[in-house]
Amino acid sequence: MKNITFQVDDFICPSCVQKIEKVMSTQPGVNEVKVLFNAAKVKIKFDETTGSPEEYEGILTKLGSDVLSKKIS
Repeated sequence: MKNITFQVDDFICPSCVQKIEKVMSTQPGVNEVKVLFNAAKVKIKFDETTGSPEEYEGILTKLGSDVLSKKIS
């Protein structure tokens, strides 16, 4: 199990947060998603055998959030 934190552009509205949480929680390998509105961060706990940071970054981009940086631990 790994954790990844994406720093994204500022969120425009709370509905963006809900949309990201809903979509990301259904992705393969994702066990937990936390979106921090004020900090503009998305934290994901995932199983690296069934999901990858690149996939999750692509999904965030498709949802309208530009990823500024990512940190995997």
